[in-house]
Amino acid sequence: MSKAVITITDADFETEVLKAEQPVLVYFWASWCGPCQLMSPVISSAASVYSDRLKVVKIEIDPNPDTVKRYQVEGVPALRLIQGDKLLESTEGVIGKEKLLSLLAKHLDSN
Repeated sequence: MSKAVITITDADFETEVLKAEQPVLVYFWASWCGPCQLMSPVISSAASVYSDRLKVVKIEIDPNPDTVKRYQVEGVPALRLIQGDKLLESTEGVIGKEKLLSLLAKHLDSN
């Protein structure tokens, strides 16, 4: 598995997220969002720690309104943990590395 965070768009969402074989952490961000800059290293860290069990993608909110609406993103940064068509976790706002890894561990360490 790749440890990289994959950039996707509305057009890629079904293939990259909904049809993925493992859970997917979707990171919603915006170029104008200061707190999003703080989250980027945390997201990369999660991609690295769980590279064998988790796919991590990021999607910019402004050019991708369909996915933003579908997952009711009201503020950025926002995270959605999705497996198939099931939403496992949802957060909005900056969270620290430890909190993110703990949140992911609830779903990934039992798999």
